Formats: sequence, C-alpha cells, structure tokens
Amino acid sequence: MSMNQQQRLVVGIPCDVFKHEEHPFHGSGEKYINAVAHGVRAMPLLLPAVSRGEELESLAERYSPDDFLNSIHGLLLTGNTSNVDARYYHKISHPGSEQDPQRDATTLPLIRRAIARNIPILAICRGCQELNVALGGSLYQQLCDVPGLMDHERNRHLTAETRYGFAHDVRLTAGGLLRQLSDTDTVAVNSLHGQGIKQLAAGLEVEATAADGLIEAVRLADHSRFVVGVQWHPEWKFQRNKFYLELFRAFGDAIRERL
Repeated sequence: MSMNQQQRLVVGIPCDVFKHEEHPFHGSGEKYINAVAHGVRAMPLLLPAVSRGEELESLAERYSPDDFLNSIHGLLLTGNTSNVDARYYHKISHPGSEQDPQRDATTLPLIRRAIARNIPILAICRGCQELNVALGGSLYQQLCDVPGLMDHERNRHLTAETRYGFAHDVRLTAGGLLRQLSDTDTVAVNSLHGQGIKQLAAGLEVEATAADGLIEAVRLADHSRFVVGVQWHPEWKFQRNKFYLELFRAFGDAIRERL
C-alpha cells in the first residue's frame, strides 16, 4: 500500500456528550485520538451524537448510520464514565448511574450496521459493553455488588498514572486473536470499569477472562470480520506496552486488508 493510501485511512470515533458550564459539548478523550493516529496510523474522525439533545434537534431522520460509515474505514468505540442505558437490555438503570442517551442512540445502531458492512471495530471499556448490548447481550450494572466478583473500578480521585496502572491479570483464550498478539497466556491490564458483561450476546465469543470469571474481552464469532472488544484501556500510553500496541496494529491491519 502506498503512503497516500495509508494517509486516506479514516477511523470514526463516536463522541460523548458532556456539559461545559451550561452548554452540552460533543467530544472524545485525546488518548483515543492519539491511539488512532499513532497506533492504528489512521486519521481520527469524531462522529457527533445525532439524537435529540438539550440544544440539538434530532437528526435521525436526516442522517443514518450509513452516512457516517460511508466516510470511515474503521470504528473505535471509546470508554467513558457514562453507562449504557439498561433499558436497552430490558432492565432499569441503577440509581445514580451516569447516562449518555445521545451516545447510546447513535452508537447502538451504528455498531449493528458497521458489522453488517464488515467495517472493522475496536471497542474499549464502555465500547465493549455497547458492543455486547447492541448484539443482544446484557450487563452487570454494579460489579462491586455481585457476589464472587471483585471491584474492577479504580478510585477516580487517584492520579491518572495510578488509575491506569496494572490492576489484575486476564487469561487469554487459547487460539483466540488476543492470544496470537501476546507472548503469554496471561497479561496484566488496567481496570476502570464499574459495569461488565453478564449475558454474552449471541454471535460473540470470549477472548479473555479475569480471575473472578468476568468476561474481559470478546470477539465476533465470525472471524472473517474484525470486531473486538476489551474491558481495559489499551489506549493509555500504548507505546510503552507491546501487547496494547499490537492490538492497535492488528486493528489497523484489518482495516487495510479490507480496502
């Protein structure tokens, strides 16, 4: 592939909606943008949440998931402090759960359509949970309240270096994609998620588990498509971690192979 072709690669990053002063803004963490630009080696393109908001009329009738997907070659689903609304898996959200309804309404149909069009997806933390819910799975809403499961969330008042440091090991599924990217059967990962996969969606298979049995990574069972989700944060200083870097490289390779 020529350098010009590499420069034309575009990875879409759906935005979170958050308040700054009294106004809602659409954006994404710089660490994800950096990982796409320098790990995947593609141009990051932020995709706004198009459902109705405080200052935004719904664009659902004007724009479809295909309008986004026609402009990108890959899709990165990021982590965030908000949680997928539990109504999408027929539950009531836990009181106090931070929500981002505009993101949910944008990403869930986007995921399903991206898979149908064989657009590679890498889903991180909340994104991994979105992937599972979009395909019909469910979530534990508070891991710390589930007997037998450890608390996978770190104190938000800690420094970033501490919060994103290694928290526990995960065991990689033998023969899985992630195992192919690693030199060992187990790898140390960071852990900042308060929710996690409960019922695995049909069409997904387990790529990694924590010592307590919680699913930590998934992959689409149709291996002809690159659709991978991880509960940890490989974007955090990925250049220093060979396993994290290899994951972004694999994502980029899958995009290039599809062109």
